[in-house]
Amino acid sequence: MTVRRFFLTPLWLILSLPGYLGWRLLPALAGGPVSLALGIAALIAAVVLIPLSIRVRKVRHQGLADALAWVGFTVMGFLSTLFVLTVMRDLMLGGARLFAAARWPDLYLVSAEIVVGLAALSTAVGLVVARLPRLVNIDIPIAGLPAGLHGFSIAQISDVHVGPTIKRGFVQGLVSRVNALEADLIAVTGDLVDGSVAQLTADTAPLAGLASRHGAFFVTGNHEYYSGEAEWTREIRRLGLTVLKNEHVVLNHGGSQLVLAGVTDVSAHHFDEAQHSDPKAAVAGAPPHALRILLAHQPSSAEAAARAGFHLQLSGHTHGGQFWPWNLAIPLFQPFSSGLHRLKDLLVYVSRGSGYWGPPNRFGVPGEITRLRLVPAP
Repeated sequence: MTVRRFFLTPLWLILSLPGYLGWRLLPALAGGPVSLALGIAALIAAVVLIPLSIRVRKVRHQGLADALAWVGFTVMGFLSTLFVLTVMRDLMLGGARLFAAARWPDLYLVSAEIVVGLAALSTAVGLVVARLPRLVNIDIPIAGLPAGLHGFSIAQISDVHVGPTIKRGFVQGLVSRVNALEADLIAVTGDLVDGSVAQLTADTAPLAGLASRHGAFFVTGNHEYYSGEAEWTREIRRLGLTVLKNEHVVLNHGGSQLVLAGVTDVSAHHFDEAQHSDPKAAVAGAPPHALRILLAHQPSSAEAAARAGFHLQLSGHTHGGQFWPWNLAIPLFQPFSSGLHRLKDLLVYVSRGSGYWGPPNRFGVPGEITRLRLVPAP
């Protein structure tokens, strides 16, 4: 959900989640009027903190803004997991009323404690996992791959979301790990930032250290447009990355040519009509028989990429659902949610993302730094 769409959501919907949780859990958990009052106060605080955490850009004191973001986003993740577990609890209790009526009172009390404990545990584990993206190695089988490109490697990071809870230290760690891969090329597939250049320039500064044989390349994601895309494009270029906006470069490697193209995010035209995402334009004038790789933030660019004759598309955006149980729902909204897929003659790799957006939680869906290696198809 985007910031704009969140605040267009009816107030009843924002209030309904804590209201439902209070209705279903507090009577079982509260041992008396004092604990009941504390529980209600905590839910009211959540109703206030969650919107504030999304609007922290409006808070001028950076330390306060970051603290609000950490608390509010962590609460958001905890309550979303608690909501799903509470719904499951209610379904279980409904069955108990029908088939085990004698045990229902005990289940009513114990199950409330269990779902709160499980939500807290998954939030804590998800926080640790969110700060430690894994290295994922993927072989990309390409039919007719030129001999000079056998073993060509690409290090991909995506959806870092440098912002209120992801700072310079996290970015520096990514840069160090990516450089250690000694890849032939580095791809940064959008949603790098959540905030303005003025707010985050110190935190993104380590990106200037990205190093590979053919350089580092960047394409815009939807969050760049929320954060001031024109300024960020200038800043990212200043840091030494090549920004590809519906354009390509031709790389010579091992005596073979590789066309690396990039498109603006599929939503870019809503912010600037001149930046309409166009895979066909991105490859215009490219050598006709060279291997073609497209960097496109959203997997939904794949249909147009396949029509434009690309062999491989690298994307992000989905976060793989980011944490349970939303990883189970994301395939309903995205053509490809994570991993390697095929669409006609096009291979599409979707990164789960190297950082996270909103809740600092990746329970069951670890982030990743991806090393992709081109290999001949069997």
